[in-house]
Order: sequence, then C-alpha cells, then structure tokens
Amino acid sequence: MTRTSSTTLMTILLFVIHLNVSAQSDWENLFDGKSLDGWKASENPKTFSIEDGMIVVDGPRAHLFYIGDVNNHTFKNFEFKADVKTMPGSNSGMYFHTEYQKKGWPDKGYEVQVNNSHTDWRRTASLYGVDDVRDAPADDNEWFTQHIIVQDSLITIKVDGEVVTQYVEPKDVKENAGSSQRYLDQGTFALQGHDPESKVYYKNIMVKALPD
Repeated sequence: MTRTSSTTLMTILLFVIHLNVSAQSDWENLFDGKSLDGWKASENPKTFSIEDGMIVVDGPRAHLFYIGDVNNHTFKNFEFKADVKTMPGSNSGMYFHTEYQKKGWPDKGYEVQVNNSHTDWRRTASLYGVDDVRDAPADDNEWFTQHIIVQDSLITIKVDGEVVTQYVEPKDVKENAGSSQRYLDQGTFALQGHDPESKVYYKNIMVKALPD
C-alpha cells in the first residue's frame, strides 16, 4: 500500500469514527439512575421509586412525567427508548406528546403499551387503541428495549431492534378528534403505573430530538 493510500484510508476511518461518535452523542439521558430529578409524578407518587439504577413502578395508578431540561421537555420529532422488564401479569405504558396532569389517564398524546401478560389483550408495542398488537414481542422477567420513533406523521415502534408497529396518522385526525387529544402534536413523555398488581422496571431512558 502506498503512503498516499494509507493516509486516505486513515482519513476515512477517522471520519467514520467521528460519525459514529456524533450519532451516539445525539442521545441524551432523561434518567440519571439515582433520583427522579427532572420527573414529576401524578396522584400517587409513591408508585415510583429508585432501585439499583432503575425506576421501579409498583403501586396504584400514577404517571411519571418528564419535566426536565432536555429540549425543555418538549418534543415533536424524536427517538425515545428505554430498557424495560415486566413482572408476570403487569401492565404499564410509555406516553409521548403528552403533558403533566394531576390525576387520571393522560388526556393528551399517544400511549405505547408495555404489557406481556396482563389481562388487557393489547400487548407491548401497541399504539394503544389505535394500532394494537395481540402477540407479545417480549417476555416477562426479561429485559427488552422499546424504541419509539416519531417523524412527522409516521410512528414506528421497535422491540429489541425489530419493527413491531408502524402507523401513519391520517391528515384529518386533529380536525375530527372532537374533545380527544389523541393526535400528533408535541409534548413530553410519561411512564405509567397502571394498577397495584403491576410491577415494571425501567432503565437507560434516552431521547434523541429529530429535525422538524
């Protein structure tokens, strides 16, 4: 190999490494693994606790909303992912384009289901009540990664890197929504505590803002 070729190859390798580092650095942590700083719980705050670098969801209905500094907790187009482990018979969810409310199920935004064996038949990776999954793509007692991507009108939900759900929101959804706020807009994220019999763990909660 000539000296020129060697230099060119080294330049290409450095460029590729730079691209990889840049792509990784675009991800920002929403959970520091030690506290609930940047998060705010509704109605039953004790449903959420910290254990060994994880958020433990265990208790009566409550929702944990991200209110932190990343992107001023307002996201339109984004990638959001978290590692999740469900206990048998448990139900939870990840809301996006939502906003803090004191009690009740969040009125604003969509929910992506976290449920591998609860009595509710809508399983993990369902876009709840909109595009539902009947067969769980993950198992209880095992960690899996749920990854939500929103780009304009397209919602993609992956589990462990595999696309499970893709939904294109119709153009007239907002106009026909009436009092419902189940449509793409912008907002924050929330983790769901569903019921006292459900126990779910979350860690490595990350987001990457995408261009509008």
